[in-house]
Amino acid sequence: MFVIDREKCTDCGECRDVCPCEAIEERDGCCEVVPDLCAECGACMDVCEFGAIEEREIPSRTV
Repeated sequence: MFVIDREKCTDCGECRDVCPCEAIEERDGCCEVVPDLCAECGACMDVCEFGAIEEREIPSRTV
């Protein structure tokens, strides 16, 4: 899962423009990844000049 650091994000929109799934939205002056839409391709992380986007593993839940 990709996460955008609100402290580093400048809301430049580059990540939104490059996202093939349109999984990045602007919220309160910052970009945010919508997990249900994200294909986890990493295009957003590659284009971010500010290092605001990072990939985080989500622990799997055991049933």
